[in-house]
Parts: sequence; structure tokens; C-alpha cells
Amino acid sequence: MSQQGAALQNYNNELVKCIEDLCAKRDELQRQILIEEEDKHRLENEIRFASDKLSKINENLARKTTARTEFDQTIGETEAAYMKILESSQTLLNVLKRESHSLRNKVDD
Repeated sequence: MSQQGAALQNYNNELVKCIEDLCAKRDELQRQILIEEEDKHRLENEIRFASDKLSKINENLARKTTARTEFDQTIGETEAAYMKILESSQTLLNVLKRESHSLRNKVDD
């Protein structure tokens, strides 16, 4: 009976050691889970911050692109109007020269 008692004691000791090992592995796993949950929350916050920043940048880009288009339109219209003024000035100068020449011819006659 003493051998059976000794065997039972050995089994009990091994069982306790296995349970302790499982508990240690579980505790290590729990520690890793907590670390990864903290990393996850940190990354989620960084993603939220980056998304907000991206949204603001997209809004600014859209606003600035619209403003640039308006600048381009205004510049184009202004350049076209300026060209018309130049053409009119050229025409006016030609008419004035012709009239001046005509008047000189009348005076000289």
C-alpha cells in the first residue's frame, strides 16, 4: 500500500506541477493580451487622428483647388480683355495716323 501511496503522491505532485505550469502560461498569455490591447487602442487613436488630419487636408485641398481655378479664370478673362484693349489701341493709333496724314495733306494743299 505504501507503493500505491507513493505513486499517488507522485501523480498528485505532477498534477499540481502541471496545473501550476498551465497557470503560469495563462498568466503570461494574459500579460501579452494586455500589452496587445494597449497597442491596439494606441493604434486606433493614431488612425482616428490620422483620419481627422486627412479629412482636413482634403478639405483644404478642395478649397485651394477651387480658388486656383477661379484665379485661372480671372487671369484668362483679364488677359483676353487686355488683348482687346491692345487691339483697340492699335486700331485707334492707325485711325489717328490716317486722319493726321489726311489733315496734313489738306493743310499742304
